[in-house]
Amino acid sequence: AAAGKLLVVPVDGSHWLSMREVLDVLRQRGHEVVVLAPEISLRIKPSPNFVMKRYSVPYTKEELMKEFQA
Repeated sequence: AAAGKLLVVPVDGSHWLSMREVLDVLRQRGHEVVVLAPEISLRIKPSPNFVMKRYSVPYTKEELMKEFQA
């Protein structure tokens, strides 16, 4: 963070909702933010306030939904 560059690897869920607000403020303060997220997620969505990089996962969105509902 001292160099103004942050790499964020979030987990889908309530922590991401809070973290996204922090990332928005950091971006407004001039930091460069890169979010590394799975290609299948429920809440982690792209934003103009950070660069989004995706990685592949061995499950479908339907399987993820079933796990969250269980």
